[in-house]
Amino acid sequence: MKLLALDSSGNVASVAVTEDDRLIGEYTVDHGKTHSQTLLPMLDEVKKMIELDLSSVDAIAIAAGPGSFTGLRIGSATAKGLAEALNKPIVEVPTVEALAFNMYGYDGLICPIMDARRNQVYAGLYRFEEDPDTEEGYRMLTVKEQFVGDFGELLAEIEAMQTKVVFLGDAVALHKETIKDTLHVPFGFAPANCNRQHAACVAALGRHLLLQGKSVAAGEHKPIYLRLSQAERERAERERAEREDGAH
Repeated sequence: MKLLALDSSGNVASVAVTEDDRLIGEYTVDHGKTHSQTLLPMLDEVKKMIELDLSSVDAIAIAAGPGSFTGLRIGSATAKGLAEALNKPIVEVPTVEALAFNMYGYDGLICPIMDARRNQVYAGLYRFEEDPDTEEGYRMLTVKEQFVGDFGELLAEIEAMQTKVVFLGDAVALHKETIKDTLHVPFGFAPANCNRQHAACVAALGRHLLLQGKSVAAGEHKPIYLRLSQAERERAERERAEREDGAH
């Protein structure tokens, strides 16, 4: 089974191609350029480097959200365009789950955190357990599904679980001192090689989902935003203010 995977959910842009349990190629960049500038050129470079015939892929795996609204839209449009052109299904991989998969086999709690502004984070809680029935010997369990919420409340939940935890994601830099000042349970931070999005993780999880029959046609795919965009929030606030003024 061959998958093309894309992740543009955060600051990182990442493209990967896997075949069964083998990573054939990956191009990952965290350099501040917009994904509209990077994603397709990166895909083209990977395609040329590994001599990939795009028609040979079985599906397009996409980090479906949550994350940057602009990044998700760019990734979604790219995945949909490829899927329509190639007549391939799309596998929607939750962004936070794919981020957690970087810590495969870790024996504590895994907490990916992405900046959602206003002291909020996109986050989730995961752990791995041994499972001899799987190819890899482990399976990832969801302790708390991906969500958007207050970071302080999340830390309180983690503290109550009384188990060691590792943090990763772009919001770690923003909240590292708060974590150090707040938590009393053992904690750590993922190193540079596995603390950001990687399309290879999207592909690995996407393969599991595809084997379970979990895919959608290109026209059915929509990003997972978890909350309204800033523009939508501002419009809702204006409309509410106008209704209140009208009531007076």
